Amino acid sequence: MESYKILLVDDEPDILDFLRYNLQKEGYQVFTANDGVEGLKAAEVARPDLVILDIMMPRMDGVELCRELRNRPEFANLLIIFLTARDEDYSQIAALDIGGDDYITKPIRPRVLLSRIKAMLRRLDRSDGTQETDTVIRVADLAIDRERVSVSRGDDEIELAKKEFELLSLLASKPGKVFTREEIFNKVWGTDVIVGNRTIDVHIRKLREKVGEDYIKTIKGIGYKFEF
Repeated sequence: MESYKILLVDDEPDILDFLRYNLQKEGYQVFTANDGVEGLKAAEVARPDLVILDIMMPRMDGVELCRELRNRPEFANLLIIFLTARDEDYSQIAALDIGGDDYITKPIRPRVLLSRIKAMLRRLDRSDGTQETDTVIRVADLAIDRERVSVSRGDDEIELAKKEFELLSLLASKPGKVFTREEIFNKVWGTDVIVGNRTIDVHIRKLREKVGEDYIKTIKGIGYKFEF
């Protein structure tokens, strides 16, 4: 089994001990931090493959930590799971909006959590710990560089969260093709990852704000397509 590195960030010691025990039992290398500030420092040192973090924490909360990590190129391929007692829609939307890959509410059974973690880690290329990339997609006035995980229009780079980038790459890979919601979930989030029904809509809205309203068309009752 690949010894992936997982960073746990939570201000509840009991939660950290519980998660550490179950993850180490599975063979993962586990690092812990008690708040967002410590979590950022730990991420810089440990360079984890995946971070599991709470939202409500002192000094720097989970959303702020996620934003900080997503703004750094060295963490471009980092997987981020929010594990929190907050189950309000706006908390989930904020967490996914800022670049979270999954959102799990407490309490959760260890076996279920491990299944979600394994589903996430299957996305990583086993050879070097980075995500598999493809060539540059050039469509309309956009250049989507899968190797650099970047999108640009002319000389201007457009900043996208990780899932926004993957969603745009998928739609732009076949302009005119209608991707069903199920197909998008499977290809972007994976068949084993459970996310809320509004997840795609949130990411589509953000993409339209950043790349323009005209590229992504809604096909009512079916899904979305890229058009220019």
